[in-house]
Amino acid sequence: MKSPLKNFCARTAAFVALFLLWVAPALAQSCAMCYSTARAASKEGQLAITRGVVVLLVPPVGVLTVGVGMAFRYGRKRDQERNRADYAG
Repeated sequence: MKSPLKNFCARTAAFVALFLLWVAPALAQSCAMCYSTARAASKEGQLAITRGVVVLLVPPVGVLTVGVGMAFRYGRKRDQERNRADYAG
């Protein structure tokens, strides 16, 4: 029987490999026209594009962070309540 750590590492490595294979096609989807237009823009234009990307990324990343934090907090609270009930009863 494998140890839990080896099992976890193997599953994590498999997940990362599958994830990288899954997102690989997305890397090839950069539009040549978009790239050349952004590359030809002035430094201020490139900075504006960069800021725009950051502005568009902040809300979803923030919501995801809050959601994951709440899920972990709920899970920890649920586990603590179960442990208290096991010890009490």
